[in-house]
Amino acid sequence: MKLSVWTYEGPPHVGAMRVATAMNGLHYVLHAPQGDTYADLLFTMIERRNHRPPVTYTTFQARDLGSDTAKLFRDACQAAYERFKPQAMIVGASCTAELIQDDPGGLGAALGLPIPVIPLELPSYQRKENFGADETFLQIVRTLAKPTDRSARVSCNLIGPTALGFRHRDDITEITALLNDMGVEVNVTAPYGATPADITRLGAAHFNVLMYPETGESACRWMERTLDQPYTRTIPIGVGATKDFVEEVAALTGCIPRLDTDRLRLPWYSASVDSTYLTGKRVFIFGDGTHVATATRIAREEMGFEVVGIGCFNREMARPIRALAKDIGVEALISDDYLEVEGRISNLAPELILGTQMERHIGKRLGIPCAVISAPVHVQDFPARYSPQMGVEGANVIFDTWVHPLVMGLEEHLLHMFREDPEFNDAAGPSHHAHGAKQVSDAPDPIGAQIIWLDEAERELRKVPFFVRGKARRNTEAFAEARGDSQISVETLYEAKAHYAR
Repeated sequence: MKLSVWTYEGPPHVGAMRVATAMNGLHYVLHAPQGDTYADLLFTMIERRNHRPPVTYTTFQARDLGSDTAKLFRDACQAAYERFKPQAMIVGASCTAELIQDDPGGLGAALGLPIPVIPLELPSYQRKENFGADETFLQIVRTLAKPTDRSARVSCNLIGPTALGFRHRDDITEITALLNDMGVEVNVTAPYGATPADITRLGAAHFNVLMYPETGESACRWMERTLDQPYTRTIPIGVGATKDFVEEVAALTGCIPRLDTDRLRLPWYSASVDSTYLTGKRVFIFGDGTHVATATRIAREEMGFEVVGIGCFNREMARPIRALAKDIGVEALISDDYLEVEGRISNLAPELILGTQMERHIGKRLGIPCAVISAPVHVQDFPARYSPQMGVEGANVIFDTWVHPLVMGLEEHLLHMFREDPEFNDAAGPSHHAHGAKQVSDAPDPIGAQIIWLDEAERELRKVPFFVRGKARRNTEAFAEARGDSQISVETLYEAKAHYAR
């Protein structure tokens, strides 16, 4: 274990909380010390939920370790059942409580409660949050889902959305409408909004729509084997992927593929004259595996960006992300160390970052625009407005989210043009970044550490827009170094510009 200012994923019991909090009629009894009882902050402050998570803690203290902590757990289970009257209960231990080996599963089963008690075995020191959510939902489905007659009309289950998920609430609405247009009904959405009774009805659907592999793929695989339900592999994020998803659903059901593209704005803009401002922009993409893979396709095929690097923090998705990176000719970064991610971004010096809230902070420090595409996210990424990522409207939202940071970059260029005006101060840095943030574009490159810029050349360099100034500096220094020059004059700057323009 290591201490960290930021973390991309919590321990696996946080993933279990995400499933429990997403559902109704399910209660989670967590064997945990006082210090592990922070779930209320995660869900009520970040997601802005109006209900506290359905979690009961044993909250044992140091003085309890010399007595019967197992009794504390049994008492907590009994009290939770009597107070909340849930349809089912999941029981487990936090990373700290795992060390005392009280066996919450066995203790919960021995209570003889008149509801299903589902034990969770989550290896806290080997796996993390997304695994915890995936495994928790799998155990709930394995315990409660049973074979049953199929629904009269073609129907599906939406699998994977949880609490604290990135735009999951709105994605459900968008995909439900898209399926309804094709004549496909949604049988159950789970875990988000489902009850344990709903889980018993999963088998009535003809197929499953896997919305988020990180939190639902294990359950889909189990239902494919046990309930004979195929599941979709395409994640409908982006125009191309949404069209592919519709075709996949049509192939599974025999329905006519139907997609209302009248609301789509991204393809028109991408083909317009204004889009030339976006073409070739160098982009670095980092987040959970699913959103990175879909963002890479959108960036390359629908926005005309140049993807210079991709990566993910969840090691369960390392293999497909490495394969994708190989296909597009870049090196994949699989890491949950934000300092390593920051180092890669600094070295690549992209013009746009697509990432998590961590990359947003990194972008502020480095002076690089960033759009958030994946959890973990901050409170501002749980908007009150309708803001999906999936489907037709999701494509519009993504376009706005990605383009606005770049448009702000153009606005900053205009501010630089008027930097001598008394209302502006060139040393203050771009207004939409942290005050006084160090600009990557203004920083000397290690390549040219021994090369001296003459004052006149430095003044001329300042006339270059800040968002490409770093590239101009590096190119000029590389040009001077190749010629053996130890100083850069205005003439050197323009000779370098002419050289790289060929």
